[in-house]
Amino acid sequence: MTAALPGFDSQYADLPEYILKCTNQIWESRDIAAIEWHYDDNIQIRTPITYAEGNRAGITNTMETLYEFPDRQLFGEDVIWSEHADFGYLSSHRIISEATHLQDGVFGPASGKKLRFRTIADTNCIDNAVHEEWLVRDVGAMARQIGDHPRTMAAKIIEAEGGPTKAKRPFTPAADKPGRYKSRGNDNEWGQKATALLERIMRAEFSAVVDTYDRGCHLAYPGGVSAHSTAPAEAFWLGLRSSFPDATFGVDHAIGREDPMLPPRAAIRWHLTGKHSGWGTFGAPTGAEI
Repeated sequence: MTAALPGFDSQYADLPEYILKCTNQIWESRDIAAIEWHYDDNIQIRTPITYAEGNRAGITNTMETLYEFPDRQLFGEDVIWSEHADFGYLSSHRIISEATHLQDGVFGPASGKKLRFRTIADTNCIDNAVHEEWLVRDVGAMARQIGDHPRTMAAKIIEAEGGPTKAKRPFTPAADKPGRYKSRGNDNEWGQKATALLERIMRAEFSAVVDTYDRGCHLAYPGGVSAHSTAPAEAFWLGLRSSFPDATFGVDHAIGREDPMLPPRAAIRWHLTGKHSGWGTFGAPTGAEI
């Protein structure tokens, strides 16, 4: 049997199947050792928390998370992907997880609370392995469901790591290193349309929301927020941009797809870099670099 994906194991018919099967094998089948072949030895991992290299970090993090949330299930809502002749595949995997906080850990003493939260993982896949990953998990939603405000939870984690001078530093451009994946995505029209919408919003053209969003749209925002229609969308984007009015916006990767039995979809990876210099979602300006 020949693999549908050049360089990948024959059990994977396409990239979404590779991503979904490997995620299930590692997290729900508890085959954590599979990270050793699923993640390249020199993988680069970027999260809001930190920049890390090597698959040992992934193994450690996975074990700690499964200890604290031993019944965690990961439901793959979608995998949006693209291919590049020189840089391999890029998958954007949107996940919704359910788990119970049953053991003491990073999130504090076991609360027994049942949690539901989202994650998005962008991964560069070549020859049956992930070489780079960009990972965002809705930690704010986890904190709120455990019973803490995200600010309170962050303060507790900082204290547990030894205080402000010893705690892990958040990810910044200064901590980043050049990666091997150089593609900016594909030229599909839906990725371009999503990019154009974000660019309008980041120019403070918030009328773009009413112009572009369906009146009955379903929204999922950080902190476990679920809402409908255009007013909550305007509130989210205005609160974010007003917190960082002078920050530089940029799109790092944009892909769109049209697949059988699915609507057109897009996945955009973007950044804001600058200072917390305005009033908005994050309260009084602190001048912190973000």
